[in-house]
Amino acid sequence: MFKNKEISRLDDFFNERVSRMNDIVYFCRFNGYSEAIKNFILQYYEAARTSGVIIEGKIPNPDEKNLSYYDEIMGLNFEMSVGFLTASLKKWLPRMNDYQRSNVATSLFDTLDEMRKEGKNDNMLKNAYIKFMCWLYYRFERIVNQLGENKIPKILYEGDISNYELKLIAILSKSGCDVVLLQYNGDNNYLKLDPRSKLSLAYNEAGMQEFPPGFNIKCLRKEQENNLKVRQLYGTLPQMTNCTNAWMSGAGLEDILKSVPDRGNDSKLFYNGFIRINGVEDKLTYINELFQFQLQIKSNQRKLVVVENQIEPPSMEEISEIRRNHYQNKEQMILDLTNNIQYTANLELQRLMNKAYIDVVIEESKKEELNLNKLTNKAVYLLCWLKRYQKFLFMSWKNAEIACFIYLGGCKNEYEALFLRLLAKLPVDVIILVPNRNQSCLLQDKMLYEINYTESLAVDKFPVENASIHMGTAAYHAERELDTLMYQDSGMYRNMQYDKAVSLTLQTMYEEIAILWDQELKYRPNFSTLNGIVNIPVIFSKISGVKDSMVTQYWDRVKELITNDTLVVKNKPIVKGTDSNPIKPFVTEFLKNKRLMKEKIKAHKAYPYSVLRDESQEHILDKLQALIEQRLIQGTFENGTEYTIIATVLNLNKDIIRMIQKFDFTKKNPKMIYINTTESTITLEDSIITAFLNLLGFDVLFFIPTGYQNVERFFTRKLMEEYQIGEYMYDLQIPNFDTLSSNPLHTWREKLFKRGS
Repeated sequence: MFKNKEISRLDDFFNERVSRMNDIVYFCRFNGYSEAIKNFILQYYEAARTSGVIIEGKIPNPDEKNLSYYDEIMGLNFEMSVGFLTASLKKWLPRMNDYQRSNVATSLFDTLDEMRKEGKNDNMLKNAYIKFMCWLYYRFERIVNQLGENKIPKILYEGDISNYELKLIAILSKSGCDVVLLQYNGDNNYLKLDPRSKLSLAYNEAGMQEFPPGFNIKCLRKEQENNLKVRQLYGTLPQMTNCTNAWMSGAGLEDILKSVPDRGNDSKLFYNGFIRINGVEDKLTYINELFQFQLQIKSNQRKLVVVENQIEPPSMEEISEIRRNHYQNKEQMILDLTNNIQYTANLELQRLMNKAYIDVVIEESKKEELNLNKLTNKAVYLLCWLKRYQKFLFMSWKNAEIACFIYLGGCKNEYEALFLRLLAKLPVDVIILVPNRNQSCLLQDKMLYEINYTESLAVDKFPVENASIHMGTAAYHAERELDTLMYQDSGMYRNMQYDKAVSLTLQTMYEEIAILWDQELKYRPNFSTLNGIVNIPVIFSKISGVKDSMVTQYWDRVKELITNDTLVVKNKPIVKGTDSNPIKPFVTEFLKNKRLMKEKIKAHKAYPYSVLRDESQEHILDKLQALIEQRLIQGTFENGTEYTIIATVLNLNKDIIRMIQKFDFTKKNPKMIYINTTESTITLEDSIITAFLNLLGFDVLFFIPTGYQNVERFFTRKLMEEYQIGEYMYDLQIPNFDTLSSNPLHTWREKLFKRGS
């Protein structure tokens, strides 16, 4: 019979009989988990599937049909002798040869004999014998005729094994089977059956942990099926593969300048770099180093692509060129979309692209929060960008060539990060430069080689031409450092230091409005700056009624609030729906899937804000998107009001636009006072404008002496604070504030406590 021995390494299980000394088999218990054990189980599962038996859960006890058939063929005779067992096996399992039959009969006799010594009577031994015979026939018949062959059959059992199951599997082990027992709940149950581990040995290795929750053969089988599907996706694999970063010395850009022979000489590998350099080593020389670097790349006849601050999103034309369908699963989607990758000039490069594309999409698909639709969108983006840049990176490509892709500024979103991970699997050196330490790059990848410097330098343009190079002197950089010290977390701010802001509507007492109105924003409660964004506390209020019915003092209070940056609207709409609007005929082109198409808006001939600072344009479009997305105006995405919103915001009058252009988020904000003393309600367009200005960061005050419903009629929820300050009054005449004499209030105490007289 065969002897069970301890393995020296997991691969011992896959040695054939001829490679094992003295008829050795392995019966091993696995009570813990590691990646090595998982990989072994996957391999062993495949071996047991092809030439063995896999037991998931318990071996079912023989049922009445099984026992009836056994009785019909074998009868109910039983003798405790090797001769009887041998003869019975010959009749019951005729495909076994004499050698196999002899081993099983001897091992079966030893097991029954041991049970007899433990006190089992003849009837109990007979029942055990019949159970074992049924199990051999119905569960293990496929392997008993392989016993003793050079290729040793495998048994894979998962779970807590029972007493009789263990005895039968031990019989098969001694007859020439390898056995792996997966015990997800540990070894305690097994040791009750075999306290001295005479039948099997527990496997141990450093770093073993508990089996992960839900780990089982079913999951392994599903993983195997998925792996097979994945292999089918790739088709013919490329002959070459990437050797990324392993050849580099850590010299950064100097490494990238190395020629291919200096990187390595294995013809089956291409040697590329994937690096990110954060900060700069020397502010004085950094720009010149970049300029010289790109000159050297070009002089070496290498393809070069430089992208600054953003990888431009795919255009509608680029997206429309990607052939795609409706998909039921990710495998179907990947297989179909991969057909868009075409590079007939070099079949090996096309296969490299296919593999890189499939690799990153499959890896991305493992994110739990990603559904098929989102995954498809990302996959289409990758194809658009790959098609856009491949003609610059791989024109007339030969196996030894390595192109260079430089991204200045770092990845701003997951789409960009995914594309750079794709490029890093191709014959391309991918270099990410983040010289400004205040910026960040979202890309994370285990292959990424990172270099960090402490100095920081703001660089918006990569110096590819002489005319674009701007190099600062030592005094200039010293001034910038002082500038940083003064204006970073100090409470002091440069002019136009920030280009992004979020407005926060203040809840105040009515008397506080006069105090806060002309303050710089940084002195208002809840002002803050975080991650380059200013949180602006603004006033957005409606004042109803007239305090103590004293009209003169009422208008005095209004005049006191009119600053140089205040737009005053009196009983007349800013905009009416019938007003001329040159942008209106085109607004349906500017919205897709509830998102503004910013670049299309900016490029349109009717777009009126191109003269503004880029930061002001972005601020306007960001808040326009927010106004639509938050559905603050009634009818948005219900009756086409979203198009009225776009048309209104993109046609603001000159005074408002000038106020937006000079708005500095850390100083005094622009303001609007809207006075309506009549019974007419504000127009839809004016409601849109006031809600929009609130989002931009304006202070907006409505003086409504009548107390009537006004601007709020078109809002979907409460946006303003309302103050009831006195009696409602009607048909008041709004004075000329330029000629109105007033007695200004000088102190905040007077503003709070002065009584009308």
